[in-house]
Amino acid sequence: MSSLSEKLAATLKSRDQRLIRRRLPEPPSALLTEIDFTSNDYLSLSMSPTLRKSVLTALSASPQILGSGGSRLLVPSQPHVELESRLCRFFGAESALLFNSGFDANVGFFSAVPQPGDVVVYDAHIHASVHDGMRLSRLTPDALLSFSHNSVDDLRLTLANLLSHRQGLKHGNTNVFIAVETLYSMDGTIAPLTEIVECVEEMLPLGNGYIVVDEAHATGIYGPKGRGLVIDLGLENRVFARLHTFGKALASSGAVLLTSELVRDYLLNYARSIIYTTTLTFANIVAINCSFDALEDGTAEAWFPDLERQLTTRQSGLAARPWEQDPREEQSWTSSVRSGASRNKNTCSASRRSLPTPIIPVLTPEPRALSAFLRSYAASSAAASSVVAPDATTPSTSTNGPLAATQDVGTSRVRICLHAAHTREDVDLLVQGIVAWAEMRMEEERRNRKRWQTLARDVGVEIWMEAKL
Repeated sequence: MSSLSEKLAATLKSRDQRLIRRRLPEPPSALLTEIDFTSNDYLSLSMSPTLRKSVLTALSASPQILGSGGSRLLVPSQPHVELESRLCRFFGAESALLFNSGFDANVGFFSAVPQPGDVVVYDAHIHASVHDGMRLSRLTPDALLSFSHNSVDDLRLTLANLLSHRQGLKHGNTNVFIAVETLYSMDGTIAPLTEIVECVEEMLPLGNGYIVVDEAHATGIYGPKGRGLVIDLGLENRVFARLHTFGKALASSGAVLLTSELVRDYLLNYARSIIYTTTLTFANIVAINCSFDALEDGTAEAWFPDLERQLTTRQSGLAARPWEQDPREEQSWTSSVRSGASRNKNTCSASRRSLPTPIIPVLTPEPRALSAFLRSYAASSAAASSVVAPDATTPSTSTNGPLAATQDVGTSRVRICLHAAHTREDVDLLVQGIVAWAEMRMEEERRNRKRWQTLARDVGVEIWMEAKL
């Protein structure tokens, strides 16, 4: 084995030992029916026969569907231009720029737009793509600062400290970019966006505070006809840029950055993630248009009541389950496995505090074991169903800028995504699987404890302690 191979293998082994090695999920068994709690298909539009028919009809009628020809800067494309114009009207924006993904959009924006001397202040749970964009920017590490998740008080304190140490910022010569999401993908929490906007406007009255809002997980499920929370709150003219993606609730792919015409022009000149890549294919553009047709003509809206019912009734079932009911055993698995649905009370305004979300983190010290168990779990030997749970994850946060990422203790979880098409039986099966795994692990703990107690009694405390060591 070469030196390079040895280093790569050792690094992967280290991730194995820390239970954080990533692998592609195994294809589901052909003998079992898949219940999807993994994907971001919140409206279940990927299963919609109406949308499927619409896309196939539009593709057959389109003169161009294969490829896109290259970069937007090389190949003129009327379908892309027309889609951007449509998105401007739909979202009430001055200008729109398509990207191949939300990741590309965040990398392109944060690597290019902040100028030397500026600062980026970001929520501690912001997406990895924002971190990558900041790494590629021209800002120094001390100009990249996080504030506690959804904490307006900590944001205010961070801005106050910046103003006291940076005269250029105080006098409006430099700028602060505030990066937040509306719906956070790992916790299912919703940003107190109105309070954030008010805080920034109060602390930076000269107008040099620029709020950038990632609506990737909110697109399609919140706001009028799925336009997102920024529009729902009437803040579209008070934020600097908005990101919407098409690959989650809209069952397509790609993303759009909504901002000013000046910023759009700047990105076309300096955002490498759009300059040096082949743009979305014509087939992608057709599919995206069909998804927005579904939002505008009411096809997708017909799914909204189903999703709302899932979020209000099914989520409560996940929040109040046996894994929170065994205070007698400090390390029992029924107490350590707990649903994040019960703690998704964030610091939003009263009008948004109780807004249900489709993302439910199930916190557990052994997320990968729980995930593997759920992937093969069936309610009984006769049940022809299998719960498909997402990969276990530990969110990365950063305390000293994006170059110093760390993992918080106690944040490992299995993330559950609820969909409009889920039935009560689907969710009940999921809950049964979680409870079954927790009870199995608790029983294993009891057996281990009994074994060590027996050993201590038979051979003496001293030898028992040596064995433990």
